[in-house]
Amino acid sequence: MAGGAADCSFWQRLLARQCRVYQLRNKQRISVAAASKLLANMVYQYKGMGLSMGTMICGWDKKGPGLYYVDNEGNRVSGDVFSVGSGSVYAYGVLDRVYKPDLEPAVAYDLARRAIYHATYRDAYSGGTVTLYHVRESGWERISADDVSDLHVKFQGEGCE
Repeated sequence: MAGGAADCSFWQRLLARQCRVYQLRNKQRISVAAASKLLANMVYQYKGMGLSMGTMICGWDKKGPGLYYVDNEGNRVSGDVFSVGSGSVYAYGVLDRVYKPDLEPAVAYDLARRAIYHATYRDAYSGGTVTLYHVRESGWERISADDVSDLHVKFQGEGCE
């Protein structure tokens, strides 16, 4: 998520609650597409009222992996690669140059680290820790948590490839 901390926290908690209610009523988890649509519909009601939030909804359901972008105006887009936040244009610069759908996991992890590092390095409002997760059919796997300053030492002066 990216945006105002209060907005992000509120909408994340509200979506989690609504997804849990769905699961209790239907005895199955909500699909990734339905969860993203639920969030988009909830925030659309507040369009133009100053919300600050952009998020990626990702997971694995009966249809396989799913990735959606939802913003504070209720826009919802399905895709394979997204970057959100004020540094996202820098991340896209790295992703657009190197990303291919069939990357080996280790190469994809390195690409993700590089893209996020470049976003944090060039954008004053981004920074901290780069935490990578891999969404699989069996669940989430935490890959790494790297301090941006350590990545700066590693990537400084290197190209994107």
